[in-house]
Amino acid sequence: MSTAEARLAALVAQATEEKPATKATQIIAIYGKGGIGKSFTLANLSYSMAQQGKKVLLIGCDPKSDTTSLLFGGRACPTIIETSTKKKLAGEDVEIGDVCFKRDGVFAMELGGPEVGRGCGGRGIIHGFELLEKLGFHEWGFDFVLLDFLGDVVCGGFGLPIARDMCQKVIVVGSNDLQSLYVANNVCSAVDYFRRLGGNVGVAGIVVNKDDGTGEAQAFADKVGIPVLASIPADDDIRRKSASYEIIGGAGSRWAPLFEGLAQNVADAPPMRPAPLSQDALLNLFKGDAVGRGVVLEPASFEDMCGRVDFRKSSLEVVYDAV
Repeated sequence: MSTAEARLAALVAQATEEKPATKATQIIAIYGKGGIGKSFTLANLSYSMAQQGKKVLLIGCDPKSDTTSLLFGGRACPTIIETSTKKKLAGEDVEIGDVCFKRDGVFAMELGGPEVGRGCGGRGIIHGFELLEKLGFHEWGFDFVLLDFLGDVVCGGFGLPIARDMCQKVIVVGSNDLQSLYVANNVCSAVDYFRRLGGNVGVAGIVVNKDDGTGEAQAFADKVGIPVLASIPADDDIRRKSASYEIIGGAGSRWAPLFEGLAQNVADAPPMRPAPLSQDALLNLFKGDAVGRGVVLEPASFEDMCGRVDFRKSSLEVVYDAV
């Protein structure tokens, strides 16, 4: 473990300790395929939790920095990384009010990330949490801290919550499509792997977004041994409102009971060790005509590659004489 990773694991461990003057905090990492609806789900989930009287902190850990955009009606939230850079150049310290903002009881911030091709997103996450430590992260008295991670990136920084026991449990967001369940299965594989190494993080369940009723996500959950925490239907009202950056889970709304139920399930679901599927088992959740089962893998030959049979290069292997 690197020095930065060790510090990060230590500060999160401090945050999860129950102390006389603070609350025990549930730290939950949410993973899912890019574009599957994590930010939509988290914005409405955190809002519903706050409406139920819980103190909630939402932290965007995606370089796209879009986790909080729906919560703030489409407004961009200054990221910790860009704010830290500007403040450092000006010789100033970063204050909580520079990077943390709130709406109707939900506290939210974005870690941010480097520009494309100019740095490691995972390293940016570590840097962001180091700054949070300086701002007193382990003294904050939240009921829930929700971490939004991009699930289809496998570099170390994005896997830290699982690998270093940063959180108590993981939630995956998926749908009834192969690619999102492939990512969900990868996350389950990571949890299972680190459990075998002595880790404690478990999967609390899956949120099925854009549920069209075909049932693949439910079948996946049954196979890997995790519950479905909520099924959000593929409804045009939800699509239009989320596209307009509207919170749909507010008290009294048509969708309030859905997100109130999700909030309760997220709070109560225990961290479980999943049984990830093999690639073939994952494909078997879908109809054969959708995934190409029955296709035979035919080995290619050298002649196939060159287009003729009379061309063979001698080996480039260097053979040394015995000394």
